[in-house]
Amino acid sequence: MITVQGITKRFGDITAVNNVSFSIKEGEITGLLGPNGAGKTTTLRMLTCYLRPDTGVISIGDLNVEDGPVEVRKIIGYLPESAPLYNDMIVYDYLNYIAEVRGIEGNGRIAEMGDLCGINSVMHMNIGELSKGYRQRVGLAQSMIHDPEILILDEPTSGLDPNQIIEIRNLIREIGKKKTVILSTHILPEVEATCDRVIIIDRGNIVADDRTDNLQKVSGGEKMVLVRISGADYPALAAELSRLPGVVGVEEVGDSDLVSARVTCSGTDDVRPEIFRMVSGKNWTLYEMLLEQRSLERVFRELTAGGTK
Repeated sequence: MITVQGITKRFGDITAVNNVSFSIKEGEITGLLGPNGAGKTTTLRMLTCYLRPDTGVISIGDLNVEDGPVEVRKIIGYLPESAPLYNDMIVYDYLNYIAEVRGIEGNGRIAEMGDLCGINSVMHMNIGELSKGYRQRVGLAQSMIHDPEILILDEPTSGLDPNQIIEIRNLIREIGKKKTVILSTHILPEVEATCDRVIIIDRGNIVADDRTDNLQKVSGGEKMVLVRISGADYPALAAELSRLPGVVGVEEVGDSDLVSARVTCSGTDDVRPEIFRMVSGKNWTLYEMLLEQRSLERVFRELTAGGTK
């Protein structure tokens, strides 16, 4: 669906995007992450034909962005961070205006967007009177009025309260059942809850590109196991855990009444059977043994350490 090959964009002496390549399949919800100034928005603007890359090729399906920008824009819906809304227009009139610009006749599509985006109750109101959550919904409606194959959202939940974030998140998941979605955000729990795949960009370079669950599981081949027991103190538990093959680190976890440790293991072998046998052999009581996933926040910090914050 989307193929990006070696795109670079410079602004004077600053290289905002440096030889970036990736591809996105039809029907994926992909999160584009990075610190402020990493090149996320510049990348999105090149995908949507608002900026032209200095070098490299962007293809949307069979279309080349360089050769057919008008045709590309017809199959892309774009919601920038600051939604392009006219505050003095009534919601219905605004969507009707966008539909006319897109060459869409009749009000059937507006009714569909009202149902999908949950804005029927505010169709008669001025946009300037709406809450930030409803303004984002109207922005989503305008980005989809022409039924695009691809939806590109730049910080769609910026400035929203927790309830509004959940509403927009659920809406994006619903939209993602039928469309290819690229979501740029700095709210990492948003990505964990919404995206199938993550591309992390730092200082103009891609530093990670994988499914969300894979990024959380793997870090240089290491795994972490949380162990909770009774019948021994932490020093005794740590000493025994450290002797097990493949264990490279043990740290105390003081979040319960039990004796708890987080075990870092190297290699591909699962150390949990060895931990179980060790605990049983010591006549300790094992209450919990959990193979942990790293949070996406930790992955992000590991990969972008030293970048612009």
